[in-house]
Amino acid sequence: MEAYLGLFTSAFLAATLVPAYSEVLFVGLVAAGYDPLALWAWASAGNTLGSAVNWALGRYLLHFQDKRWFPFKTENLGVAQRWFQKYGVWSLLMAWLPVGGDALTFIAGIMRVNFGVFLILTAIGKATRYAILLAAMAAVGQ
Repeated sequence: MEAYLGLFTSAFLAATLVPAYSEVLFVGLVAAGYDPLALWAWASAGNTLGSAVNWALGRYLLHFQDKRWFPFKTENLGVAQRWFQKYGVWSLLMAWLPVGGDALTFIAGIMRVNFGVFLILTAIGKATRYAILLAAMAAVGQ
């Protein structure tokens, strides 16, 4: 059980603004013989919930956009918001990407994307990421 909880934690942290990678642990646990379906579920859940933290931070931190310490300049925030509006909520399917994926989930909170829609689209993308890893491992014979 510790392996699954460790993977959940690793995947959770990897989805937040904390620099972490859960794929190495995921692949290692699959190779060690743990149940691939259970690993997929735990990693997908952790990664999705970590993204939900980003959404909440984006939603909450927007209240402080006029403060000097706010992490984004007003003009940069406007650019990001226009980009998100251009591509819409469907871009959340790409939240699994190693570069820019976490920012998408943060911006979704700033843009006040409906949490249910956010959670569904993000979960699909995150679960697909780990399914691709499993398929790649199966293709190379693990």
